Amino acid sequence: MRVMVLGGSGFIGRHVAAALRERGHSVVIGTRHPKRALKKLPPGLRAHFHDMELRETHFESLTTRYVWQPLLEDVDAVVNAVGILRERGRETYDRVHNMAPTALSAACERLKLRLVHVSALGLRPQALSGFIHSKILAERAIAAGGADYSIVRPSLLDGDGGFGADWIRRVARWPVHFIPSEARGRMAPLDVRDLGEAIAVLCERGDRVEWREVELGGSAKRTMAQYLASMRALHGGRPALRIPIPRFLARITAHLCDLAHFSPFSFGHLELLRRDNAPRKNLLPVLLGRAPLPVGGELPTLRRPNPRTSPLGAGRAWWAGPSGARPVRRPSGAGP
Repeated sequence: MRVMVLGGSGFIGRHVAAALRERGHSVVIGTRHPKRALKKLPPGLRAHFHDMELRETHFESLTTRYVWQPLLEDVDAVVNAVGILRERGRETYDRVHNMAPTALSAACERLKLRLVHVSALGLRPQALSGFIHSKILAERAIAAGGADYSIVRPSLLDGDGGFGADWIRRVARWPVHFIPSEARGRMAPLDVRDLGEAIAVLCERGDRVEWREVELGGSAKRTMAQYLASMRALHGGRPALRIPIPRFLARITAHLCDLAHFSPFSFGHLELLRRDNAPRKNLLPVLLGRAPLPVGGELPTLRRPNPRTSPLGAGRAWWAGPSGARPVRRPSGAGP
């Protein structure tokens, strides 16, 4: 197949392009800045891109199917891995996340191309974020159209070179973790290489109802606090001190980060952290034919004492190390 990967030099797109090449497909990269695209790639991926065609694409301008058609006439399938964290000028959520993908879907229908659209888990119409609403509108338009499509909803991603992933790895090493009190939802973090491979497989599995909506995640479900702890566990050392951030302060901080374009923390992501962001039915092992790659380390687990068998008055506290370890009985008078 000849597949066009939109956002092909980005965090998700470059792993999709590499996976497609490994499966024997020809790849066309759609990117805003073709001359800079190769410089953005990690050294390990550049070998996959040296002979790929690069086409300049500006999503804020591609809002009708007519302007899409010349870009797509010589390809068999399209992967849309384009997204913006924050708005800049004409690059608005509505244009980039909604209008351009909707027009792309109409063009794919007319040209009879397969479309794999990368969205996100945890999108709710009740959310207040424009980031979230724009993605919901695109999903609805693609589903209502006549293109052969798959909407892919991954959970939180880990991997080298990702803006958010690099921040989480950095924050995980801090001795203190500041966690929004609202961040109670569980995620299923997955390796971006697994996502790239799964999308490459989906490009080959066209016109099947079971692949219309595809939710993907890793093997472990964790809250943000647990995920940071698991990433910290990879480097050893003592667990970090957790400090909960009140709701109002977390929201103010998120809006300030949006205004200053600082860090991946945004109001949209705060909204996503409030509820579970894990697949209802995880199709990643089905697409890969294997278990997902592990993400993060193993967490120590605290087992609360049973008041019948281990009353606090007797000074017995039960603790467990990594999964499978035996509980350790502390002597009477020992602190927790």
